[in-house]
Amino acid sequence: METPPDNDVLWGRSLRHAHEGSPALLGVSLGVRDGEILAVAGPRGSGKTTLLRCLSGQLVPDEGEVWFNSAPVHTLRRAARERLRRERFGWIDPSPRLVPELTARENAALPLLLTGASHRAARQAAQEWLERLDVGECARTRPAGLTQAQRQRVAIARALVTVPEVVFADEPTAALHRADHAQVLRTLTTAARSHGITMLLATHDSGVAEFADRTVALVDGRRTAPEGALC
Repeated sequence: METPPDNDVLWGRSLRHAHEGSPALLGVSLGVRDGEILAVAGPRGSGKTTLLRCLSGQLVPDEGEVWFNSAPVHTLRRAARERLRRERFGWIDPSPRLVPELTARENAALPLLLTGASHRAARQAAQEWLERLDVGECARTRPAGLTQAQRQRVAIARALVTVPEVVFADEPTAALHRADHAQVLRTLTTAARSHGITMLLATHDSGVAEFADRTVALVDGRRTAPEGALC
């Protein structure tokens, strides 16, 4: 078993995965440095989400290896992978999946409560992240009373509230109007940089990649050079 480079906090080697017999990843290798914001670019259906799910431990690849902080992820049992995701990783979906019965602050606080934090500490941290993401005034509002952009900001606060080591952002602005894209991305990446959070940002929008330190591209489950750049 080959060990990852010392300067990579996250590393995937020769990853292959298929969904119901349809190939999604065909031998993708990828290293992510500590504190780096890495854009994973490609058209819809290119394997971006599958790659992020394999690297985050949501999926076990059919073939290949995933390492986090020089420890293997692909050999962990399900419970250990779930604990890793809960305690060390954050995840942002294309559309916010908030609990409708909870307020914005309660939604943002949920990951901290699941790790055993006190209600007071969780509420305080959640409020601070909502303020950083310019939705502090929405703290007591339930998702139905928020705009789509506000809901996505709450989802981002929820992903960042534990200050995870790695955040996986899967098309985080896909459901937003064009006018909200840049502002939400700038807020997200600025928050990640200020807290030293490593981020993988999956996108089919070339404008999103401009907020990253580096871009890799996927096409039909294989890694390729992004247009105008070497990866």
